[in-house]
Amino acid sequence: MAEYIVKQGDYLSKIAANYGFRDYRIIWNHPQNADLKKKRQNPNVLYPGDVLFVPDQEMKEIPAATEKLHQYQVQAKPLALRLELRYASNKPMAGVECELQIEGTAYPLTADGKGRIEHDISPNAGNGKLKIKHPEITFPEIPLKIGHLDPVEEVPGWKARLNNLGYAAGPVDDQETAQLRSAIEEFQCDYFKDVNQVDGKCGPKTQAKLKEAHGC
Repeated sequence: MAEYIVKQGDYLSKIAANYGFRDYRIIWNHPQNADLKKKRQNPNVLYPGDVLFVPDQEMKEIPAATEKLHQYQVQAKPLALRLELRYASNKPMAGVECELQIEGTAYPLTADGKGRIEHDISPNAGNGKLKIKHPEITFPEIPLKIGHLDPVEEVPGWKARLNNLGYAAGPVDDQETAQLRSAIEEFQCDYFKDVNQVDGKCGPKTQAKLKEAHGC
């Protein structure tokens, strides 16, 4: 058993691969990670400083005849990166062509009817870029930091989601600023009908709505 301290940019599929596990669930479902699993819920949205217990690998013996060639198939679910593209009006960029670059390799993709694109990635992927090839609008190249999204309960998690949704919340750090408060108020105005919920504070209800709007 090893104790691992989560660092910025870590996600469980990456940690599991580094320890030689093909299935992150072996770690995530271990009884000693029950409290962390309940707290974070999403295994790929962890927070620096979280403590993860990594069990020892277990040997599995399978009987087989000697002097013969045997083939074994490992069942491992691929890891996918999913993005949803929207205009400033919140309308999906349906059918828009784009180029997704992951660790220097480019993949041409087309957004579906909901503006979504998806591609399998390596569990060690950390960086990428997105180029949107819109026929009428020129978009700047978008840098992607895979595994850097913090939990919605933490201030950096608020800022990252607000920025991704088009609300200028400022640099992604743990500082609560006037700019962040303004971004929260703008978000609340767009997503809450009750004006009493517009207070510039990212409490549990706002966090839940922010997570819902962002997708994770």
